[in-house]
Amino acid sequence: MPFTIKIEPEAKHDIQEGIDWYNKQQPGLGREFHAAVKKHLKKLQTNPYFQIRYEEVHCLPLTTYPYMIHFTINEQQQKVIVHAVFNTLRNPAIWKERK
Repeated sequence: MPFTIKIEPEAKHDIQEGIDWYNKQQPGLGREFHAAVKKHLKKLQTNPYFQIRYEEVHCLPLTTYPYMIHFTINEQQQKVIVHAVFNTLRNPAIWKERK
């Protein structure tokens, strides 16, 4: 049975920031970034057991963008909770402030 994906509001904000930034660089690039995020989220539906980076937080890097999806897994509810879609070029202390 596939996992459901729940995207927290802060993660949605991260995604929108990425879309906006890439669209400023080149029109249409934000759409490509969003497609890449959706493709990786779809992977999590069938196999969310990517590496644990710290505590219980798993991370899945995007292959063509410097972003990493930070998420936890609720196995009992078959749910993946996305907490951030974080730009890996940013200061990691920003992520720690979210906890």
